[in-house]
Amino acid sequence: MRAEPWTDYAWVDRDAGPVVRPYAMTGGRVVPASDRFDVVAMVVANRAALSGVGYGLQPEHRAILAYAREPLAVAELASHLDLALGVVRVLLGDLLGQGLIELYQPQATGGLPSESVLKAVINGLRAL
Repeated sequence: MRAEPWTDYAWVDRDAGPVVRPYAMTGGRVVPASDRFDVVAMVVANRAALSGVGYGLQPEHRAILAYAREPLAVAELASHLDLALGVVRVLLGDLLGQGLIELYQPQATGGLPSESVLKAVINGLRAL
């Protein structure tokens, strides 16, 4: 049996597929169409996605929609899919652009802590 001609190169072997795959999944894009995807933002598939709309989606898009039947954080989704967070954000941007997901951002914090809290922290640090 003759070896494949490309097996002489160290960067091409059975394990090389996953290294190249994220680039192929995103079409070379590294920035999502929308930069609204905070790590803790909640994503959920909407009725259009659950009714089967979205013909021609990549397998990764379909996997996202399958996991997002219930609200799920962007970071948790990336973990379930075993994909980099940046890749998941790009794929979520595609789905948001097609109207297949809903995005719920976390509430903004109330701002800076009060002066009394800062003084208490400083006094506590000095006591150490």
